[in-house]
Amino acid sequence: MKKETLLNVLSSALAILFGLLFGLTILLFANPSDAFAGLGIIIQGGFAGGMSGIGTTLYIATPIIMTGLSVGFAFKTGLFNIGAAGQFTMGAFFAVYIGVKWTFLPPSIHWLVALLGAAIGGALWGMIPGILKAYRNVNEVIASIMMNYIGMYLVNYLIRTNIYDQLRNQSQTIEQGATRNLNIGIFIAVFFVILIYILIEKTTFGFELKACGMNRYASRYAGINEKKSIVLSMVIAGALAGIGGALLYLAGTGRHMQVLDILATEGFNGIPVALLGLSNPIGILFAGLFIAHISVGGTNLQLLDFVPEVIDIIIAAIIYCGAFSLIFKQLIEKVMNKNKKGE
Repeated sequence: MKKETLLNVLSSALAILFGLLFGLTILLFANPSDAFAGLGIIIQGGFAGGMSGIGTTLYIATPIIMTGLSVGFAFKTGLFNIGAAGQFTMGAFFAVYIGVKWTFLPPSIHWLVALLGAAIGGALWGMIPGILKAYRNVNEVIASIMMNYIGMYLVNYLIRTNIYDQLRNQSQTIEQGATRNLNIGIFIAVFFVILIYILIEKTTFGFELKACGMNRYASRYAGINEKKSIVLSMVIAGALAGIGGALLYLAGTGRHMQVLDILATEGFNGIPVALLGLSNPIGILFAGLFIAHISVGGTNLQLLDFVPEVIDIIIAAIIYCGAFSLIFKQLIEKVMNKNKKGE
């Protein structure tokens, strides 16, 4: 095993361990007698429900793998795409709108067009902070946060004026031809994991993006168009998040978009997934599966009468301990280098 791979695995494992220990501490405070049984339920996760539980895990994992890829891809190119929530929501709306309104499309391509529409919607929403960053040096974090809220309120408005079900305060039902099997989304997510890995690690374009992320001024001196790289990075990141939105709403019989003033949690969960996977597409895949696994396990904690608030705190604590993966990696590397010098 290569040193870099070993460091990545160890740092992620430590982040998960600390998250679980933190979760156990919360369980001990909430209900000491059932704390260890509760931790066992969390670790067992989706496996407790058999094939149904595994299916639920894969369904939950799909959108956060895509938003994790979105955030991780931007990280690789030196950008912090905190706007995945807005891009996710915009992509979801494009997909749902096409699924509801474009009934003239044959069922065989209806869902593909909806998926493509989601990619375009997310890409457009990612492109705006990309252009601001590239041509006006506007901080992408601030621009992306603002785009999250603009996207949320704009989508609420567009739903109300175009595809609104007034009785249920949600979007209308998606046409059957625009939906697909509940868990086909995970295969699409795996496809994009492989595609992004090849793009980043095996292509000249990926090398240029990473070089620009490491030092945009040196990249410019080397003949790389850093403005183009920044914009394209945010466009691709936005498209990935938008596809994640489509995969959430086009699964099974099709879900409905609620008209709520709440940012998509899948977009923010993509951040710790990317951090836990250390921005490596393969790592992000496994990180997304793990987060979904413990989320299902956390839901099952209700069997021990833990209140929902405690469950949410535990899941959030475990998820956001993933943010310490990079810190753990640096610490492990220092220890390894110190031991090497001492030999």
